[in-house]
Amino acid sequence: MKFEDDSQNLRVRLRVIQILIVLMLAVLGVRLYMLQIVKGGYYAERAENQRIRLLPIPAPRGAILDRTGKKVLVDSQSIYNVIISREDVKGGFDSLIEPLANGLNVDPEYLRERFKEIASQPAFESIRVKENANAQDISWVEAHTLEFPELRVEQQPQRRYPENGMLAHVLGYVGEISSEQLELPKFKSKGYKPGDIIGIEGIEAVYDDALRGRDGYRKVVVDSRGHIQEEIEKVEPQAGQDLVTTIDLDLQATAEEQLRNSPSKRGVIIAMDPNNGEILALASAPTFDPNLFSQRITSKEGRAEYAALLKDPRTPLYNRAIQGRYPPGSTWKIPMAVAGLQQGAISIDHSALVCGGGITIGNKFTRCMGNHGTPELRMAITKSCDGYFYRLGLKMTLNGIMQMVDEFDLNKRTGVDLPHELISWTPSQEFKARFNPRDPEWRDIDTVYASFGQVYDFVTPMALLRTIASIGVGGQMYIPHLMKEVREIAAVGDPDKPDYREARPAHGFDRTQPKVIPIPEDQHHFVVEGMWGVVNNGGTAGKIKMAGFDIAGKTGTAQVVGLGKDTGENKDHAWFVSFAPAYKPEISVLALIENVGFGGTHAAPAARALYDVYYRNTRHEDPPGALVAKK
Repeated sequence: MKFEDDSQNLRVRLRVIQILIVLMLAVLGVRLYMLQIVKGGYYAERAENQRIRLLPIPAPRGAILDRTGKKVLVDSQSIYNVIISREDVKGGFDSLIEPLANGLNVDPEYLRERFKEIASQPAFESIRVKENANAQDISWVEAHTLEFPELRVEQQPQRRYPENGMLAHVLGYVGEISSEQLELPKFKSKGYKPGDIIGIEGIEAVYDDALRGRDGYRKVVVDSRGHIQEEIEKVEPQAGQDLVTTIDLDLQATAEEQLRNSPSKRGVIIAMDPNNGEILALASAPTFDPNLFSQRITSKEGRAEYAALLKDPRTPLYNRAIQGRYPPGSTWKIPMAVAGLQQGAISIDHSALVCGGGITIGNKFTRCMGNHGTPELRMAITKSCDGYFYRLGLKMTLNGIMQMVDEFDLNKRTGVDLPHELISWTPSQEFKARFNPRDPEWRDIDTVYASFGQVYDFVTPMALLRTIASIGVGGQMYIPHLMKEVREIAAVGDPDKPDYREARPAHGFDRTQPKVIPIPEDQHHFVVEGMWGVVNNGGTAGKIKMAGFDIAGKTGTAQVVGLGKDTGENKDHAWFVSFAPAYKPEISVLALIENVGFGGTHAAPAARALYDVYYRNTRHEDPPGALVAKK
């Protein structure tokens, strides 16, 4: 038998195996090096995050109170929300839309939009899919724990606003910060993150920093399916600071009632202390329910309600006090009278001008509502003589009217601490060129129109009230404001002993120092006498005369369309601007009722209703001839 030597083949095979083993060990070594050394920190953090998780505890926002600091206007109530932990979602968000919509009664379109937004914002951690979950919703989540381990129910604070839309345009509302807002420097610098609730409108937005507080968190251990196993640490949230407003609830309720019962149910009523700019009441009608945005917006019904608000031709979301621009009509005559005296166009001893039943400029006759002979200034104000002010405007010229506008800041924002305030439109050559590009040249007839609050005058109610209030107190022009003080918890942590911090300026304005308008005392008294006569000496608002509490005011009936067309929805706007007592004002009131006709018929009685309430609350007795019954 022949013997074959295979040792050489065996040695080759062993060598190949040895090389393969060395290569495999080398590959494993490199892989281990990459995992342990190069990316060790990344995987260690990832493993830790799968084991330990931080669950935020939202801080309750501070309460918003009335001027007494005792009546709560807005507070937060504890509710349950259904939350998704983003990192626990395994099969993608689209697979969750149908079961969540059916199980939690959530609008599927809302979920679709929500998840689409989240996909572009990787910073989202906890995602609210339903707010204000009821017992049935909570039971559904608990029953589907194995199927949807990414779902959990958390207790969170929810904003609660007054019913019936009261104070809606003042308080505003809160909502979740948007991806666009997160890109703005003012939010980036403060560490806001996706999912945070912030003030969106009203003083909720302006004073968000003070109201929002500081969130806490729970540090918990979770298993591979995201279920909480134990709590390691808990940091309690720090509640936001309470905000004391300048609002007088009795005056506010009266203002809203007057608008609600007005013929058109559209308009503005504002009450202010002319001695410091504190807004006592601000009502804009129609109004809306801010609870929609904090409580119902995620439901199908809530989204339909919001869509209806956006389409409503009466624009209920629109704050008419600071966003409405209206022709002021004859209320414009009051700053015109002051400016005419200041500029020397007229004087106290020589203030009479012809009425003439109107004025003819070229071939255009512009009428007065009466024929008042040759009245002096006080009577021209009391009887609202248009012809007088046509001629006063011509004596002042456009430059004089523009000087008046600048003096009373009618071409600027008032600085009120509410967002989105608009600037009035006032007479100028530039404005006419924009308003009427086919005939851009300024003519005498344009000065006539500009002198009595029509055609080239469109003011916000807040700007007009600030002007009239400043005239009432002799030229002290304060910035209107709603914040009285912020209540901070004492440093010792005793919630029963709050510290107080004085109101801070809003929008960069100093509200403590008024702008001083130089109105000589005799001129001031002369104009106020005319305004006193409007109510107390046979003027256009004689129906609201209040014995023992003299109201000084001015009615206005502002044309919306030309004569002959001012019927139905095109009726004139009714104005009344005022202060009382006439020679030492404590309160100033503006009422504007849209498309109802004469100011003396509709706006003046609405303002008188607020004076009744103010008199009753400050004098502790019924006002003489009260128009509003004691409640």
